[in-house]
Amino acid sequence: MNPTNEHNERIAKMTFASVYPHYVTKVEKKNRTKEELHQVISWLTGFNDQQLQELIVSNATFETFFNKATLHPKANLITGMICGYRIEEIENELTKQVRYLDKLVDELAKGKTMEKILRS
Repeated sequence: MNPTNEHNERIAKMTFASVYPHYVTKVEKKNRTKEELHQVISWLTGFNDQQLQELIVSNATFETFFNKATLHPKANLITGMICGYRIEEIENELTKQVRYLDKLVDELAKGKTMEKILRS
């Protein structure tokens, strides 16, 4: 199943700042830390804490967020189901990148080791 164009457009216009607090809540509920979340985001995007904060404050859309990111070379190893979609089958590149991030946050919340999450 592939997301519709409307779905892809909605994701592109969504701000990272609107989703970030949900990521923090999700991982902290499972006894993981904000620092671990930042490590995962940094691994995927190349952003440091200051850059991440600037993107949050500026209300960057996911489109802007991932346009500024340098995706990790091993990001394509992130596979599986997320939000009812098989990541490796998503054709829209931005939607796929957002789902990579969602999947990493899920893995962190599920207690996977950082080594496995970061595809070491």
